[in-house]
Amino acid sequence: MNKKRKKKRGFRLKHLLLLLIIFGLGKTLISQRIMMKDLTEKKLEKEKEVAQLEKEIEELDGEIKDKDSLEFVEKVAREDLRMVKPREIIYIDKNKDKNHFKNFRKK
Repeated sequence: MNKKRKKKRGFRLKHLLLLLIIFGLGKTLISQRIMMKDLTEKKLEKEKEVAQLEKEIEELDGEIKDKDSLEFVEKVAREDLRMVKPREIIYIDKNKDKNHFKNFRKK
């Protein structure tokens, strides 16, 4: 009878150890999957940022190439320095942002 009891204890201990190992592996796999998901999301964000920066670089390269053209000089003078051509009249619409008909609805 002593031999049967020892076998049962040993068998139970093996099951417990196996269960602990499986639990540890499962926990590790789940944490790695979560980490991979987070890293993939970060990678996609960085790729979008890189694409946006590349687009800005292309635009700036185009501006650098066109900086000596008369159109570019005129654009900078008008937009940044608010300059006008001689005998040019600029009209400013004060009611531009106001919508007079926003409360008027026909049903």
